[in-house]
Amino acid sequence: MGLSIDGLISGQDTTTLINNLIAVEAIPQTLLKGKVTAAQSYTTAVQGLNTQVATLADAATKAAKPASYDLYKATSSSSQVTATTSAGAAPGVVDVTVGRLAQNQVTVTGPVSTWPDATLTLTNAAGKATVITPASDSLDDVVTAVNAAGLGITATKVAVGAGAFRVQFSSAAPGAANGFTVTGGTVPTTQVKAAQDAQVTLWAGTSAEQAITSSSNTFTNLLPGLDVTVSVVSTTPVTLTVARDDTAITTMASGLVTGLNNIFAVITNRSAVSTTTDSTGKPVTSAGVFAGDSTIRTVNQNLITAASMPVNGHSPSEIGISITKSGTLEFDQGKFAAALAKDPAGTMKTVQEIAGRVATAAAAASDKYDGTLTATITSQESQVKTMGLEITDWDLRLTAKRSSLERTYTAMESRLGELKSQSSWLTSQIASLLPAYTGGSSS
Repeated sequence: MGLSIDGLISGQDTTTLINNLIAVEAIPQTLLKGKVTAAQSYTTAVQGLNTQVATLADAATKAAKPASYDLYKATSSSSQVTATTSAGAAPGVVDVTVGRLAQNQVTVTGPVSTWPDATLTLTNAAGKATVITPASDSLDDVVTAVNAAGLGITATKVAVGAGAFRVQFSSAAPGAANGFTVTGGTVPTTQVKAAQDAQVTLWAGTSAEQAITSSSNTFTNLLPGLDVTVSVVSTTPVTLTVARDDTAITTMASGLVTGLNNIFAVITNRSAVSTTTDSTGKPVTSAGVFAGDSTIRTVNQNLITAASMPVNGHSPSEIGISITKSGTLEFDQGKFAAALAKDPAGTMKTVQEIAGRVATAAAAASDKYDGTLTATITSQESQVKTMGLEITDWDLRLTAKRSSLERTYTAMESRLGELKSQSSWLTSQIASLLPAYTGGSSS
């Protein structure tokens, strides 16, 4: 804390004087702080751009792989039979009829109030028998023992009136393989619903008719990469079709163009030079953080070149990807759809080539180890760190300077105080000598 020496003897505002001297002394530090703020703003802007470019690199890398265009969609002529595609799908069409749905087995006992036997035996569809021994003749103990056996069979006590109950046994999963029998006791049982597989028939009514079964209502890989789920029995043929998903392929191509244009927009906005007026009406020109930046300009040019250069002698504009006068890209969905319909392999190959070039350019800029944008960020962060250390040194230097000035002015005030005391003493001495010189008397 500084000393309070304002106006002690001299009457001067010493604190303000020292502050002004320190402010002059601190001009280099103030300029340095301004450079740090500017560098931090620039670094933040480059980091944001780098993130966008890295995201584009990932998307373009994916779009450059031939497997990314193995995109198919499945359609069904009936809402009661749904079709979806999975890996390995290929074009195809097939008609099916639905003969039956998969179901769980349900078996119930006759009405009982207690279990009359010491045990019961559950035998699965494979012929494996398991003897169940309840803790007592209580139906609750029977239910507990069956459910604890882990046989994939669920027991439930169902009230049927007049104090009587039936025990219901249900297979946990559908399908003929999950069927079972309940034996070994005197309690009568009735199978309410049999365990059964779902069944569809291909080419029904022809000599090639083929029945296919599934333990669930879903048939996996009915065609390569085609999964079908049935919900209603029907003898009316349902047509299932697997075709190339042109919509998904178009979305991939347009997404690549959109990702590029988003980056171009950021670079353009942050490179813009604008003119405003200050409070006095004087024009003030300000430039974006990327204005005149050769690194950013190179990244922009490399990306636009990668996207717009010919592929095997053909311009990307032939499939609807063209460069505009403003330096952005345009995606013509209608033109792309026409090209895809006319030459699907060639069109997809062109998009793959463009995506591969964009991925290379984007990775060169954003690679986390040696990308040009990454290097710029690292350099700026290093400079900010160095300037931060210099600012800290200035803080120490200015603190020492302030202390020195305060000591100087304190000493000056002390010396002025001493001189004032001497002046007062001399004045009093001179005053006492005056009568002797003037002939006066001291009494």
